[in-house]
Amino acid sequence: MTYLTRGVCSQMINIEMDGDIIKKVVFKGGCPGNLLGISKLVEGMHKDDVIAKLEGTRCGFKATSCPDQLAQALKSL
Repeated sequence: MTYLTRGVCSQMINIEMDGDIIKKVVFKGGCPGNLLGISKLVEGMHKDDVIAKLEGTRCGFKATSCPDQLAQALKSL
């Protein structure tokens, strides 16, 4: 699944799922080290657990963040 982000530096998130378990997450754009770290941390997790942890995370004065956008992408599945 490809999710086009809004209001953040990354342009899109590619997510590979196995049922409700996250197999792989790849961000395009954004802060490479931080987003690679987030991707590795969420692999193997249930999507609802990731949503609960990341939803509502803000980046500075922005109303959203790349982690929040990942939560929004997972909610759309």
